[in-house]
Amino acid sequence: MSGVLAGCGSSGATRARTAALPAASPESATGSPSPSRIPSQVPSQVPSQVPSQVPGSESPVLAPGPGGLTPVFERRADGSGPGTVSRNKAGGPDKVVALTFDADMTADQGPRAASGERFDNPGLIASLRRLKVPSTVFMTGRWAQEYPDQARSIGTDPLFEIANHSFSHHAFASPCYGLPTVEKTDMRRDVELAFTAIRKTGARNVVPYFRFPGGCYDDAALKALAPTGVTAIQWDVVSGDAFATDADAVAEQVLAGVKPGSLVVMHCTRSAAPVTDDAVRRIVPELRERGYRFVKVSELMRG
Repeated sequence: MSGVLAGCGSSGATRARTAALPAASPESATGSPSPSRIPSQVPSQVPSQVPSQVPGSESPVLAPGPGGLTPVFERRADGSGPGTVSRNKAGGPDKVVALTFDADMTADQGPRAASGERFDNPGLIASLRRLKVPSTVFMTGRWAQEYPDQARSIGTDPLFEIANHSFSHHAFASPCYGLPTVEKTDMRRDVELAFTAIRKTGARNVVPYFRFPGGCYDDAALKALAPTGVTAIQWDVVSGDAFATDADAVAEQVLAGVKPGSLVVMHCTRSAAPVTDDAVRRIVPELRERGYRFVKVSELMRG
């Protein structure tokens, strides 16, 4: 299973309490990407104004960053810091949260899938439907090719939207938890290939968002992707579901980290994130009990 989710769900916002991970997991060893891969001059928190629209799309995107770099979004402002403040009717912060799920698969994992390893998680999707949780699925092009019927089902259900997670889940900056690296000259093409593979399945609810594998990027990557018009989507809450075996630990980590406007990273990959479905079935009712409502990333960005 190594390499499937390597680095996914790590961030500087990692909570002290983590789900059980094997000692060899890059996440447990490093906890967060090196600061050198997170460019300080790129605004990554909140749009300062209503995001612009991609022509022909209803999905908001952020304006380019300094030097025309691809913009990066992590969470909606909750009124405790600078940026757009979203308020509810009572004047308090709008208690919204976006659950996002990475559907990871690399180009060389076809033989493993053919031998029975499952990189999908239909049970999780069924739970999200049963619980009526709007969600954003960040899908690799290779996953879409392996599971076209599921990609089409997800991408034609108004409950979901599909975003881009690269074609083969290779890193866009190095080092990145041992992931192979995409050449700078191939980065734009990789993203475009993933969108093509996803749309080829018949998925219609495809949004102009991109998540870097492992969350690793640098200015060169942001520059390479600028012509695609995507907004890069990071996160502020790490679920710790990658390779986890304790659903309660995953749930506790999410419940401890969520604040109004949070964006949670989880996974839709059964073989390497086997307890995500169980964790979600605890997370959702508890957050609703606290007054939260669930939104897709596109709604979170609208503020």
